[in-house]
Amino acid sequence: MNRPMLTALLTIGLAQSLKVPIKKMQTDQWEWNTLFETGGMPSSHSAGVTALATYVALERGVSSVDFALSTVFGLIVMYDAQGIRRQTGELTIKVNEMNADLERMAGDSHAKQSEKRSVKLRERLGHQPEEVVGGALLGLITGGISYALTGRRKKKSFIF
Repeated sequence: MNRPMLTALLTIGLAQSLKVPIKKMQTDQWEWNTLFETGGMPSSHSAGVTALATYVALERGVSSVDFALSTVFGLIVMYDAQGIRRQTGELTIKVNEMNADLERMAGDSHAKQSEKRSVKLRERLGHQPEEVVGGALLGLITGGISYALTGRRKKKSFIF
């Protein structure tokens, strides 16, 4: 069994599951579709890659190539989740607002007609920085717990 990969995948599932009750606290409504959407607190992207890097650090040490690879690729994923994908989501919000404004300016008869052919673009694509940090903290915890449950302990120094 590939314990580090399983840890990362289970952490992604846990992060996605936590989004539902967190959204309930924010909106006072159960929104089960949140389970299958991107964006939101905590970031499942950062949770998964941080869980993987944490497990690898504890198993192989921070000076290992495995840890270097998991950390560098993890940082790229987290940067992308809160940078490029978030910007895309914000741009999508503007496009949706412009479309609604155009429909209002065209009048009711045109608005009803364009409603049928107009599809609102998904706005929730990326993460706010605090959502990425929340996911990373979740990943640290689950990666550490998963490693502790293996019962193995490194004999050499953790740092070198």
